[in-house]
This record gives sequence, C-alpha cells and structure tokens, in this order.
Amino acid sequence: MDETLRQIGGLLLGSIPTVIFFLLLFGLYTVLVHKPLVRILGERHARTQGAIDKARGDIQRAEARTAEYEQRLREARLALFKTQEARRAQAAQARAEGVAQAREAAQAKVDEARAAIESDKAAARQTLEAEAGRLATEIIRTVLDPATAGAR
Repeated sequence: MDETLRQIGGLLLGSIPTVIFFLLLFGLYTVLVHKPLVRILGERHARTQGAIDKARGDIQRAEARTAEYEQRLREARLALFKTQEARRAQAAQARAEGVAQAREAAQAKVDEARAAIESDKAAARQTLEAEAGRLATEIIRTVLDPATAGAR
C-alpha cells in the first residue's frame, strides 16, 4: 500500500504542470475568447432585438397613421356628402322658387287673359246690345211701316 501511495503521489506530482497548464489555458480562453464572444453575441442580440423592436414600433406608427388617414378620409367623405346634400337642397329650393315664380307669372298671364276676355266679352255684349237695339228698331220700323219695307 505504501507503494500505491507513492505511485499516486508521483502521479499527482506529475499532474501539477498539467493542472497549471489547464488552469492557465482556461483563464486565457475565458479572457481571450469567451468574454469577447459573449460580449459580441450580446451586442448582436441587442442589435437584432433592437431592430425587431424598432420594426415593431415602425409598424405600430404606420398602423396609427393608417388609422388616422382612414379617419380623415371618412370625415372628408362625410363633409363632401354634407356639402353635396346642401347643394342638392339649394338646387331643389331654387327649382321650387323658379317653379313658384313661373306659376305666379302664368297665373298673372291667366288673370290678365281673363281680364282681357272679360273686357272683350263686355265690349262684344255692348256691341251686340247696340246691334240688337238697332235691329229691333229696324224690325219694328219694317213691321210698322209696310210701305218702306216693300221699297227696300
């Protein structure tokens, strides 16, 4: 057993340079490779995630602008429809006023024509009454005076 312990001690003593070399290699690996690699991967992840976050933000802003644009478009269409409806109402009112004026003018012409017809009727009646009176006088004269009736 003494021999075994001596061999184990010799092995441990021979492994000390290997352990030191391993620890030195691990330290150099950590300082030269692992830490810069972790830092670069972190930066890459931050840039990638930052780009993704920026893209998401851009998408949200674009969606907000689109919604705002659509809202403005709806408001503009509504204003346009209201303006068109107001113009239609004005046109209808102007048409109604024109029709009313035309009716008034036509009614005035009808009244004027009726008045003219009534005056013509009164003149014709007076003429007929005068002619009827003259004819009645002539008929009476003819009936009463037979001598003049034969001469004619």
